[in-house]
Amino acid sequence: MSSKLDLAGLTLAERILSVRAAKRVTKGELVVLDIDQVMVVDSIAADVIRIIEEDLDGVIRHPERVAVVVDHVAPAANVEVATTQKQLRDYARARALKLFDVGRGICHQVLIEEGLARPGWIVLGSDSHSTTYGAVCAFGTGMGATDIALAVASGRTWLKVPETVRVNLRGERPIGVAAKDIALEVVRRLTAEGASYASIEYHGTEAFSRSERMTLANLAVEAGAKVGLVPPSGGVLEEYDVPDWLTVDPEADYSKVLDIDLAGLQPVVSVPFFVDNVQPVKEHLGTPVDQVFIGTCTNGRLDDLHIAADILRGKRVADHTRLLIIPASSQVLEDAVSDGTFASLLAAGATFGTPGCGPCMGRHLGVLAPGEVCVSTSNRNFMGRMGSPEARVFLASPAVAAATALSGVLSLPEVVKNA
Repeated sequence: MSSKLDLAGLTLAERILSVRAAKRVTKGELVVLDIDQVMVVDSIAADVIRIIEEDLDGVIRHPERVAVVVDHVAPAANVEVATTQKQLRDYARARALKLFDVGRGICHQVLIEEGLARPGWIVLGSDSHSTTYGAVCAFGTGMGATDIALAVASGRTWLKVPETVRVNLRGERPIGVAAKDIALEVVRRLTAEGASYASIEYHGTEAFSRSERMTLANLAVEAGAKVGLVPPSGGVLEEYDVPDWLTVDPEADYSKVLDIDLAGLQPVVSVPFFVDNVQPVKEHLGTPVDQVFIGTCTNGRLDDLHIAADILRGKRVADHTRLLIIPASSQVLEDAVSDGTFASLLAAGATFGTPGCGPCMGRHLGVLAPGEVCVSTSNRNFMGRMGSPEARVFLASPAVAAATALSGVLSLPEVVKNA
């Protein structure tokens, strides 16, 4: 179908939606499309099920295209949550939906690992950070319970074709500058609403790993984006069957172009209480920290744990500072055990949690008390996000988080200090 379409001058988002609509579409148009995968998480599943059963006659058009993930409060924190999760398990099994239960991991990590998000696909999720699927150049986007229920029932959805913001990453990264620092710099420059309902295309990422691409795409929504897309290159081309039409057109029309000189970047933190309040770590050195949290769909992967282990190996977490590590998936946990990373982090004084979201949204496994300060590798630091509204959360890279756990105050890793 795509070979018959005129895709000249279209952005990646426009190309994906044009191919799926079987007609050329451009920014601002409304389209109704078949979808490849719908993902439902435990925190919103009860509403999705209710809408399907009460308002949509219990219809599920393509059960094989629906994945249910128990990750937001996993394991259950109270009887109410446990009851809801039991109902979700029973429903998923009765309706032949793919079920990824407690311990399998965070929805976005799991879908990537399971091959349920692929280049050129349209993947809808009941979680705002479904933009993560753009790491493999899938049109991944988050929706609320009603839209997700309609997608499950019909196998289709409607979208407005987004305009596109192009981000050009140029030059070489300095030692110690992580994908998290780059992603936060993009959010800082665009601001929290600077890419509202837009697609962000990240260029200059040929040397980035899939994990690093996931970090970039994950944080696109923090600039208001509908989707974050990384053009297929490097290992993505080797691992996936990428459609020949899913390429970058040099004549594509972008609403905004942002150029970032990587050589000029340094490690940063998002300062409470806004993700786009991004400042250099060096401006906050010495801030006492009660808890360090390494994990989430932003930075809970194996390479993130490797970075932390390299900094902490043979040393101990500072007194009066807690280090909580929650792998993004059971696969990450297994790999960290088999290669010795888990043992190194345990020996350093880390506490591990069940693969899942952990305290990211402030419901269990490490929520913060009034007045506490946390350095987290997660993606949001709004007031009350991880517990008490009187707690403060600084968002940082795994390297900064590990260095902070070691010293007990907001710190830079030695490799950065000595660079």
